Amino acid sequence: MTRIPRPKGTSVFTTRPELAGNFGMVASTHWLASATGMSVLERGGNAFDAAVTAGFVLQVAEPHLNGPAGEVPILLWDESARKVSVVCGQGVAPGAATIERLNGLGVEVMPGTGLLAATVPGAFGGWMLMLERWGTWSVADVLEPAIHYAEHGVPALDRIRATIGTVERLFTDDWPTSAATWLPGGRPPAPGSRLTNPVLAATYRRVVAEAVGATREARIAAARDAWYKGFVAEAIADFSATTAWRDSSGEVHGGLLTGDDLAAWSATVEEPLSFDYHGHTVCKTGPWGQGPVFLQQLALLSGHDLTAMGHLSADYIHTVIECAKLAFADREAWYGDAAHVPMADLLGDAYNAGRRALVGPRASFDLRPGAPGGREPRLPEYPDLTDLPGARGVGEPTVAPDGRVRGDTCHLDVVDRHGNMVSATPSGGWLQSSPTIPSLGFCLGTRAQMFWLQEGLPNSLRPGIRPRTTLSPSFALREGRPWMAFGTPGGDQQDQWSVNFFLALVHGGGLNLQEAIDAPMFHSEHVPSSFYPRASRPGVLSLEDRLAPGVVAELRRRGHEVEPQDPWSLGRLSAVARDAAFLRAAANPRGAQGYAAGR
Repeated sequence: MTRIPRPKGTSVFTTRPELAGNFGMVASTHWLASATGMSVLERGGNAFDAAVTAGFVLQVAEPHLNGPAGEVPILLWDESARKVSVVCGQGVAPGAATIERLNGLGVEVMPGTGLLAATVPGAFGGWMLMLERWGTWSVADVLEPAIHYAEHGVPALDRIRATIGTVERLFTDDWPTSAATWLPGGRPPAPGSRLTNPVLAATYRRVVAEAVGATREARIAAARDAWYKGFVAEAIADFSATTAWRDSSGEVHGGLLTGDDLAAWSATVEEPLSFDYHGHTVCKTGPWGQGPVFLQQLALLSGHDLTAMGHLSADYIHTVIECAKLAFADREAWYGDAAHVPMADLLGDAYNAGRRALVGPRASFDLRPGAPGGREPRLPEYPDLTDLPGARGVGEPTVAPDGRVRGDTCHLDVVDRHGNMVSATPSGGWLQSSPTIPSLGFCLGTRAQMFWLQEGLPNSLRPGIRPRTTLSPSFALREGRPWMAFGTPGGDQQDQWSVNFFLALVHGGGLNLQEAIDAPMFHSEHVPSSFYPRASRPGVLSLEDRLAPGVVAELRRRGHEVEPQDPWSLGRLSAVARDAAFLRAAANPRGAQGYAAGR
């Protein structure tokens, strides 16, 4: 490995070079998606074609992290229009999903698994909208690689085996349709074995067959109709209405999704929110997702001199973590699709000056939302975790050493020779979300677990609204020019790890993309999780133990509950960028899975 300049107090290595070229770059959380996306660019497709094609491949290569019935938020730069747009591929709560209805079933906390927590599957609509408006390829073109891999197989990742192993008993005891799909020979697939999903391949073949029309756009519309009004919607509605399964509440429940819910929904294009920081403009989704919490952290940090503190010094990490706690507390009190969110106040100078003064010399153990514009914050009543059933296979799906399943998803970034750029974070509908629909080869997602079943909160459950998702792609301009598309899996950690990466580039003394990704990572577990059962760990600071011992000791002295993690265990970042000289790309080495490709 190559030694790079050493930030104050630590040692950093590059695990691979930053890629540079002038034709195109793709970076993602799986090498098959990156290679597929690059092949699209090589065959004349643009960044949008490449991202859509790679996105469908991720459903097959990483089924434990995303699936066809999941969701995808996308940030993109359209070089011809010279602007950033948000594609919202996040589905909404069913029309029958009311707090009263759930309470009537004896449910006070939305389950993390099963049919009750399903929202309208948004990923297909999001990908198709981007393909229709900005792409050039056909539905058949972008689905062909995913169909091939589903039919002929992908090498099973060790993480797939571990995830399926964690929920093996759930599948065999309670979800036999999932056991039939994911337990070949009655056991989890061996790492490196060929993992196929022929039923999913048949589903996508039928979508292609029904995607008929006189123009490319008409064929895309027909494919969308097959999904949201045709055979896919019919299968989902029938499965929700006629079957019932045990979920993480410990009880057996059916679903609430109907064909009318799917037919009424469509993906949308929105304007991004943005914040200017040290010559950079960072763009994020609206507060129906957690994306603006990235911007709030920048607003707080803009009053601190991180460069003078030194990248990854104790002062630096303490300041970043304490500002993250304040920003995420505001996320808890203010973000959601059910109410007006005062973003202008939350990002305003006066508000952040007052909030910044709360950062003291010692770690805070309190959850402290602010009062933007004089409005009084209201936090949820967090559940007593001792009263909740054990949660097998809940939350986002990284398998931890203790066997729990928690935060991770997928991410991909693309830049083409024309200057178009995409940052997308597909997730949800992972194989352990709910029982497999046997006629389709995939299961429904559980994103509604992020809603609160308490009245009057910004993120309270209401029919037809989006849950406050953690999915958070990022885009940045530098000196007003398009610069970088980036992001990471990681649930609630997404807008900590991506902030740390961005700050490393701005304040790290000239680190390149790969050096910033490889730098030791850290995050707070202070704020309640967005996922069932909503656990929090006040004051806990997780960090990779490559950080200098003196830095760790000083953080402990300041009151942080420091929990060192394995040296290469936190963060799943990837990024592509463009500057005056080259297109560039880098990907996460942790887990030996993410790769960048380009020339």
